[in-house]
Amino acid sequence: MKLSIIIPTLNEARLIGRLLDRLLTEPAEKLDIIVVDGGSKDETLKIVQSYPVRIFKSAPSRAKQMNLGVEKAKFENLYFVHADTLPPLNYLEDWKELVSHPAIKAACYRSKFECDKRVLKINEYFTRFYWLAARGGDQSLFISKTYFQDLKGFNPTHEIMEEYPLIEKMLADKTLKIIPKTILISTRKYDSRSWFKVNRANFVAFQMFRNGASNKKIKERYKQLLSD
Repeated sequence: MKLSIIIPTLNEARLIGRLLDRLLTEPAEKLDIIVVDGGSKDETLKIVQSYPVRIFKSAPSRAKQMNLGVEKAKFENLYFVHADTLPPLNYLEDWKELVSHPAIKAACYRSKFECDKRVLKINEYFTRFYWLAARGGDQSLFISKTYFQDLKGFNPTHEIMEEYPLIEKMLADKTLKIIPKTILISTRKYDSRSWFKVNRANFVAFQMFRNGASNKKIKERYKQLLSD
């Protein structure tokens, strides 16, 4: 199996090298690693250029960046990964084992946070359940290009929660598999904010999404709650 890996970046110099090192524990000839940068002002691109990856530039929007990555992808199997995460070893084998099952068209991991704060164990625990509220882009996403295109891709007007409309559809159709392994997720949102503040913002944004609020209003409210 060969895999096109799509990574949207924006000022990710601190963590992008770590991710690329992990991804390249799999044979490079089986990978098509695509970094789509949204206009980084730090050393992100300089770091990325030292790896066997393809680099493209886009407007600073994860939805637009990832859609462009799909357009450029060489292979049918796709893997969307955020730059501040660290997938488990043998991630390629994880997806290879699933694609032979006709009912499974996409897959993600459970969450594990870098910080050892006990309260974050609550967040981690609920990611084992087949609930939309427990999902998110940080858990990464394997998906076939054909199925991604059938779902119409990411809405390019979305600047927040861009993955939720796709995940909602996949959960409803029971085509998403939650792999019983964890992906390591950065806790930088919690570095200067309390667990309560971050999770309150997440909860409000999710409720606004479920109630049909515009993506613009969700983003404005989310940023306001994080900065209060």
